[in-house]
This record gives sequence, structure tokens and C-alpha cells, in this order.
Amino acid sequence: MSDVIEIRGLRCSVIVGVLSEERSRPQPVSFDIDLHRPFESAAMNDDLEGTTNYAGIISLTASLASEGHFLLLETLAHRVAREILSYDEEISLVTVAVKKLRPPVPEDVDTVGVRCSLARS
Repeated sequence: MSDVIEIRGLRCSVIVGVLSEERSRPQPVSFDIDLHRPFESAAMNDDLEGTTNYAGIISLTASLASEGHFLLLETLAHRVAREILSYDEEISLVTVAVKKLRPPVPEDVDTVGVRCSLARS
């Protein structure tokens, strides 16, 4: 299948990390999400019912990020990916990338992050 819905640069504030400074206040993260699902019917009929509404995925991701407390980015990425697969049965594969926009390291680095892909069994 080659149909993919892309969400890029969704910014959220989340408590994530193992350092005490990361546990005490939310920090900015960015999500990139790929949803693999057929949407030819939606395209041919110009009908939202034949695809996944990305607004719902954005809202779901933002809620999970803001309401949770995570030690690892890996946990956050997997939790979002699992919830997205549960959100719409037509999604066969989801890839979630999450990046810390201000990682707590002394070196000059733009971001650090993880990416996971989960497929429907």
C-alpha cells in the first residue's frame, strides 16, 4: 500500500525524562506521524468518511502527551502509536517520531528523539 497521511511538527509540552529538572516541568517536544491506510475511496469521492481525520489523531496525540508523565521518549512514542492503531482499524501501520526540542545536554544539538513503527497484527 502506498497511501500515507503525514502529520509533521506537532508541538506539545510534556513531562518526559529521567533528570529531576525534566520531571518537575513540561518541556517542548515535536511529533512526526505517518498513518498507512488506504484512502483511494476518499480521494475518488472527495469524502472524509473514506479516510482518517487527521484532526482526531492530532487531538489524541496532544492529549496523551500533555496528560502523561514519561521517563522515556520510547515509552511516549509507543503509547501514542498503540493508541493511534486503536483509534482507526483502517490504519495498518503507524510510525511515530518524537523529539525533545531542548534536550538537557551541554553539547550543541538541535534535537534528540526516537522513532517507532507498529503494524496491525
